[in-house]
Amino acid sequence: MKKGTIVDSTFIEAPSSTKNKEKKRDPEAQSTKKGNTWHFGYKAHIVVDSGLVHHVETTPANDHDVSQTSKLMHGEEETVNGDSGYIGANKRPEAIKKNKQGKRIKYNINRKPSSIKKLSKSGQYKAKKRERQKSSVRSKVEHVFAIVKRLFAYRKTRYRGLRKQAAKNYIMFALANLYLADRKTLSA
Repeated sequence: MKKGTIVDSTFIEAPSSTKNKEKKRDPEAQSTKKGNTWHFGYKAHIVVDSGLVHHVETTPANDHDVSQTSKLMHGEEETVNGDSGYIGANKRPEAIKKNKQGKRIKYNINRKPSSIKKLSKSGQYKAKKRERQKSSVRSKVEHVFAIVKRLFAYRKTRYRGLRKQAAKNYIMFALANLYLADRKTLSA
Protein backbone atom coordinates (compact mmCIF):
# COMPACT_ATOMS: atom_id res chain seq x y z
CA MET A 1 0.00 0.00 0.00
CA LYS A 2 2.45 2.66 -1.12
CA LYS A 3 0.11 4.72 -3.30
CA GLY A 4 -3.27 3.80 -1.84
CA THR A 5 -5.34 4.90 1.10
CA ILE A 6 -7.94 3.16 3.22
CA VAL A 7 -10.92 5.14 4.53
CA ASP A 8 -13.13 4.09 7.41
CA SER A 9 -15.03 5.47 10.39
CA THR A 10 -16.04 4.43 13.87
CA PHE A 11 -18.52 5.60 16.47
CA ILE A 12 -17.33 7.39 19.59
CA GLU A 13 -20.24 7.22 22.00
CA ALA A 14 -21.26 10.26 24.05
CA PRO A 15 -23.10 9.98 27.36
CA SER A 16 -26.84 10.19 26.76
CA SER A 17 -27.39 11.18 30.37
CA THR A 18 -29.07 14.47 31.29
CA LYS A 19 -27.62 14.57 34.79
CA ASN A 20 -25.72 17.80 34.33
CA LYS A 21 -26.16 21.46 35.13
CA GLU A 22 -28.25 22.25 32.03
CA LYS A 23 -30.24 18.98 32.23
CA LYS A 24 -29.52 18.36 28.51
CA ARG A 25 -27.58 15.94 26.37
CA ASP A 26 -24.63 17.12 24.28
CA PRO A 27 -26.26 19.43 21.69
CA GLU A 28 -23.68 18.73 18.94
CA ALA A 29 -23.81 14.93 19.25
CA GLN A 30 -26.41 13.10 17.17
CA SER A 31 -28.13 9.70 17.08
CA THR A 32 -27.95 7.18 14.29
CA LYS A 33 -28.89 3.56 13.77
CA LYS A 34 -26.47 0.92 12.48
CA GLY A 35 -28.07 -2.48 12.08
CA ASN A 36 -30.43 -2.75 15.03
CA THR A 37 -28.30 -0.67 17.39
CA TRP A 38 -28.71 3.02 18.08
CA HIS A 39 -25.59 5.13 18.67
CA PHE A 40 -25.46 8.60 20.21
CA GLY A 41 -22.29 10.63 19.83
CA TYR A 42 -19.71 11.29 17.15
CA LYS A 43 -17.94 9.57 14.28
CA ALA A 44 -14.20 9.56 13.75
CA HIS A 45 -13.42 9.30 10.01
CA ILE A 46 -9.81 8.34 9.33
CA VAL A 47 -7.49 7.58 6.43
CA VAL A 48 -4.69 5.04 6.73
CA ASP A 49 -1.88 4.43 4.31
CA SER A 50 1.20 2.31 5.03
CA GLY A 51 -0.39 1.41 8.37
CA LEU A 52 -0.47 4.93 9.86
CA VAL A 53 -3.28 7.47 10.12
CA HIS A 54 -2.65 10.60 8.09
CA HIS A 55 -5.97 12.43 8.40
CA VAL A 56 -8.85 12.54 10.91
CA GLU A 57 -12.26 14.18 10.58
CA THR A 58 -14.79 14.29 13.43
CA THR A 59 -18.50 14.63 12.72
CA PRO A 60 -21.78 13.97 14.51
CA ALA A 61 -22.75 10.28 14.38
CA ASN A 62 -25.52 10.80 11.83
CA ASP A 63 -23.11 12.10 9.16
CA HIS A 64 -22.71 9.46 6.45
CA ASP A 65 -19.27 7.99 5.69
CA VAL A 66 -19.38 8.70 1.96
CA SER A 67 -19.82 12.44 2.55
CA GLN A 68 -16.35 12.71 4.14
CA THR A 69 -14.33 10.83 1.49
CA SER A 70 -13.07 13.82 -0.48
CA LYS A 71 -12.12 15.70 2.72
CA LEU A 72 -9.98 12.76 3.82
CA MET A 73 -7.97 12.38 0.62
CA HIS A 74 -4.61 14.11 0.15
CA GLY A 75 -4.52 13.93 -3.66
CA GLU A 76 -1.53 11.64 -4.17
CA GLU A 77 -3.32 8.31 -3.88
CA GLU A 78 -3.81 5.92 -6.78
CA THR A 79 -6.43 3.77 -5.03
CA VAL A 80 -9.03 4.39 -2.34
CA ASN A 81 -10.22 1.36 -0.37
CA GLY A 82 -13.34 1.35 1.76
CA ASP A 83 -16.21 -0.74 3.06
CA SER A 84 -19.71 -0.73 1.62
CA GLY A 85 -20.48 2.56 3.41
CA TYR A 86 -18.42 4.28 0.72
CA ILE A 87 -20.35 2.98 -2.28
CA GLY A 88 -20.82 5.83 -4.73
CA ALA A 89 -17.96 7.93 -3.35
CA ASN A 90 -16.52 8.30 -6.86
CA LYS A 91 -19.88 9.49 -8.27
CA ARG A 92 -20.41 12.37 -5.85
CA PRO A 93 -19.98 15.95 -7.15
CA GLU A 94 -17.11 16.66 -4.74
CA ALA A 95 -15.29 13.39 -5.55
CA ILE A 96 -11.62 13.58 -6.47
CA LYS A 97 -11.27 11.65 -9.72
CA LYS A 98 -7.58 12.29 -10.51
CA ASN A 99 -4.55 12.61 -8.28
CA LYS A 100 -1.98 15.42 -8.42
CA GLN A 101 0.00 13.59 -11.14
CA GLY A 102 -3.10 13.43 -13.33
CA LYS A 103 -3.65 9.67 -12.94
CA ARG A 104 -7.19 8.37 -12.46
CA ILE A 105 -7.90 7.28 -8.87
CA LYS A 106 -9.35 3.77 -8.59
CA TYR A 107 -12.02 3.29 -5.91
CA ASN A 108 -11.93 -0.28 -4.48
CA ILE A 109 -15.12 -0.29 -2.44
CA ASN A 110 -16.54 -3.50 -0.96
CA ARG A 111 -19.94 -4.60 -2.21
CA LYS A 112 -22.95 -5.11 -0.02
CA PRO A 113 -23.51 -8.79 0.84
CA SER A 114 -27.08 -8.57 -0.46
CA SER A 115 -25.81 -7.75 -3.97
CA ILE A 116 -23.59 -10.86 -3.98
CA LYS A 117 -26.52 -13.14 -3.09
CA LYS A 118 -28.28 -12.14 -6.31
CA LEU A 119 -25.49 -13.65 -8.45
CA SER A 120 -25.24 -17.22 -9.75
CA LYS A 121 -23.25 -19.80 -7.75
CA SER A 122 -20.08 -19.30 -9.81
CA GLY A 123 -20.58 -15.54 -9.73
CA GLN A 124 -20.97 -15.63 -5.95
CA TYR A 125 -17.73 -17.60 -5.63
CA LYS A 126 -15.77 -15.10 -7.75
CA ALA A 127 -17.37 -12.09 -6.04
CA LYS A 128 -16.64 -13.45 -2.54
CA LYS A 129 -13.04 -14.11 -3.51
CA ARG A 130 -12.65 -10.55 -4.82
CA GLU A 131 -14.33 -9.08 -1.74
CA ARG A 132 -11.97 -11.06 0.50
CA GLN A 133 -9.00 -9.53 -1.35
CA LYS A 134 -10.43 -6.04 -0.86
CA SER A 135 -11.08 -6.75 2.83
CA SER A 136 -7.54 -8.00 3.41
CA VAL A 137 -6.21 -4.63 2.22
CA ARG A 138 -8.83 -2.73 4.20
CA SER A 139 -8.06 -4.59 7.43
CA LYS A 140 -5.11 -2.26 8.19
CA VAL A 141 -7.54 0.45 9.25
CA GLU A 142 -9.16 -1.90 11.76
CA HIS A 143 -5.82 -2.32 13.56
CA VAL A 144 -5.81 1.41 14.31
CA PHE A 145 -9.35 1.25 15.70
CA ALA A 146 -8.39 -1.76 17.85
CA ILE A 147 -5.50 0.19 19.39
CA VAL A 148 -7.59 3.28 20.08
CA LYS A 149 -10.65 1.44 21.41
CA ARG A 150 -9.07 -1.54 23.19
CA LEU A 151 -5.56 -0.57 24.19
CA PHE A 152 -6.35 3.06 25.02
CA ALA A 153 -9.94 2.21 26.13
CA TYR A 154 -11.39 5.13 24.16
CA ARG A 155 -14.90 3.98 23.29
CA LYS A 156 -16.85 6.72 25.00
CA THR A 157 -16.11 10.43 25.20
CA ARG A 158 -16.36 12.55 28.29
CA TYR A 159 -16.18 15.84 26.41
CA ARG A 160 -19.10 17.94 25.16
CA GLY A 161 -18.89 19.68 21.82
CA LEU A 162 -17.55 18.86 18.39
CA ARG A 163 -14.41 20.99 18.72
CA LYS A 164 -13.28 19.28 21.93
CA GLN A 165 -14.11 15.89 20.47
CA ALA A 166 -12.04 16.63 17.35
CA ALA A 167 -9.06 17.64 19.50
CA LYS A 168 -9.35 14.43 21.52
CA ASN A 169 -9.53 12.36 18.32
CA TYR A 170 -6.37 14.02 16.97
CA ILE A 171 -4.56 13.12 20.18
CA MET A 172 -5.82 9.53 20.28
CA PHE A 173 -4.97 8.77 16.64
CA ALA A 174 -1.57 10.48 16.95
CA LEU A 175 -0.85 8.21 19.92
CA ALA A 176 -1.98 5.23 17.87
CA ASN A 177 0.48 6.28 15.14
CA LEU A 178 3.30 6.46 17.69
CA TYR A 179 2.37 3.04 19.03
CA LEU A 180 2.19 1.49 15.54
CA ALA A 181 5.44 3.10 14.41
CA ASP A 182 7.25 1.86 17.52
CA ARG A 183 5.59 -1.58 17.72
CA LYS A 184 8.63 -3.39 16.36
CA THR A 185 10.87 -2.05 19.11
CA LEU A 186 8.24 -2.80 21.78
CA SER A 187 8.20 -6.50 20.94
CA ALA A 188 12.02 -6.81 21.00
